[in-house]
Parts: sequence; C-alpha cells; structure tokens
Amino acid sequence: MRLGDWRPFGRVPEISAEELQKELEKDAVQVVDVRTGTEFRRSRIPGARHLPITAFSEQGLDSLELDRSRPVVAICLTAHRSIPAVRKLRERGYDARQLRGGMRAWWRSRGRCARG
Repeated sequence: MRLGDWRPFGRVPEISAEELQKELEKDAVQVVDVRTGTEFRRSRIPGARHLPITAFSEQGLDSLELDRSRPVVAICLTAHRSIPAVRKLRERGYDARQLRGGMRAWWRSRGRCARG
C-alpha cells in the first residue's frame, strides 16, 4: 500500500447506519472495527471483528479470515480511520465500504451494541 493510501480523508464507498442495520439482519455483511482496543471493548457492533488500523497489514487482514464473497463494512468512531481500511480491503479484492459517520452515527441510529 502506498503511503498516500493511509490518508484519513478522501472518498470511499459508504453505507448508512440504517442500511447497515438491514444488512446485518440478513447476515449479508461482515463488519471490521478499526478503532483501538479500548474503544472496541467499550461499545461495538455485535459480531464485529477487530483489527486496529495501526495493525492493518497483510498478516492482520489474513487473521480476520474474512469471506471474500460477502461485503465488508469498516467502522471507526467518525469515519476517518475507516477510509484507509476500505482502501486496503478494496486493494485486496473485497467489496468494502465504510459506515458513514462511524460509530457516532450508529449510536444516533440506536443500533445494537455489545460491550466487554
């Protein structure tokens, strides 16, 4: 991945919190949370896999064992750290997008959360 690909700004495909809720109900997407471990433990989307953006390497992505036939949604707090994650996932051939507005949008939509 090029250094410029790590920029936390720019445009990548997105999904709204409401759309994500519908897709999760159908078990149609995979969620990768790229926030820190502390953020992830405090509140996360149930079933989300965790890989901090600082660990987003080939080996880190392989450890997630993602299904290439299902879309992936990357999330962070405010939809900034998830931008380079989406770029990396798309570079590896995944149909990836970010959660528009991040976890803050998820909380506003009253999406289900897990803790611990």
